[in-house]
Amino acid sequence: MLLKLKRYKKAIVITASVLVLQLIFGWDAKFCIINLIWLLV
Repeated sequence: MLLKLKRYKKAIVITASVLVLQLIFGWDAKFCIINLIWLLV
């Protein structure tokens, strides 16, 4: 589990920061879904 977390750490940080920026500047559901799919790939 820890190895998987290290592997995806950069993607998780980027996705979390994008979600925070969306909450600050306005929510866009389509963009959010695209980011979540990108994280899972």
